[in-house]
Amino acid sequence: MMKLEEIIAGIKPLEQEWIQKAQGRTARLVMPTRALGRLHEISERLCGIQQTLQPNVDHKAILVMAGDHGVVAEGVSAYPQEVTPAMVQTFLVGGAGINAIARQVGADVWVVDMGIIPELDATGLKGAERLVVEKIGNGTASFARGPAMSRQDAERTLQVGFEQASRRVENGAEILGTGDMGIGNTTPSAAIGAVISGASLDEMVGRGTGVDDAGLARKRDIVRRGIEVNTPQPEDGLDVLAKVGGFEIGGIAGTILAAAFHRRAVVVDGFISTAGALVARALCPTVKDYLFAGHCSEEAGHRIMLKHLGLEPILDLGMRLGEGTGAALAMGVMDSAVRMFKEVLTFQEAGVADK
Repeated sequence: MMKLEEIIAGIKPLEQEWIQKAQGRTARLVMPTRALGRLHEISERLCGIQQTLQPNVDHKAILVMAGDHGVVAEGVSAYPQEVTPAMVQTFLVGGAGINAIARQVGADVWVVDMGIIPELDATGLKGAERLVVEKIGNGTASFARGPAMSRQDAERTLQVGFEQASRRVENGAEILGTGDMGIGNTTPSAAIGAVISGASLDEMVGRGTGVDDAGLARKRDIVRRGIEVNTPQPEDGLDVLAKVGGFEIGGIAGTILAAAFHRRAVVVDGFISTAGALVARALCPTVKDYLFAGHCSEEAGHRIMLKHLGLEPILDLGMRLGEGTGAALAMGVMDSAVRMFKEVLTFQEAGVADK
């Protein structure tokens, strides 16, 4: 596996020349100036990322990173941890929300076991070939009592995410999407968001899967305690990930690093995926050039995270499922942006008088 330092050194910023060339074509399209709004900006960024005026996002891959969290023992979730492996199996048989939307937009879904508690036996299970087992451990430790994982394990999560996303690129993926599964993972995500963005816990910590008022107060107290106990350093993404993060969040951050390394666009999903993006950007600010925010989650704090990253969500539909659903839906919009850019005629080609 590549060392983290080598990965970061290999990530280069976009060359503005290609974006400027794309803007030149956009200005000549047979329509009022930038009449399709953000579709133009999306297509131009894709031209810059792929260094071409013929961008392509036909081959889409979504990596759903799965992991369990020791902090669930502190009473932060409305659902039991048994849901995590059950949902992994549902992803594999194609019956979850992400599967339905991915089929609609033509995206391949891969599931990576970064560290769920049980040893999942997928033998004979339909779709088992889409499961990759790369356990860092059987769930993290409770960060309310100490670090969620060692710094070494945190780096390993990034390397695994990088490697798995790189394999998808090697197999032809032109655009990547991030997804997550892990009961309790809004708690470490909120901790990451609060530490890196500087937002208050009242703003950042939300109800997750639907805890009641008492549960929300307890969740905020647990996050506060975890930050006080561990004192994660916001400028050190690896430190934040190790102290208050999760295995799947590290895998997501590694996926983002891989996208930037291989010059591929990456669409982040909701709250948990954006926590991964915060970690990735803390490690390498240049990844911002390759990031697209699929949507804005209903989870408290997500909008603050996006603002901190300087990202505007493509969609805002009141979603809060995770799994990569918002990323997959946004890929459909990005498909339209690419088709618009490549297929709409210029004024000259259409024989229409320009203003």
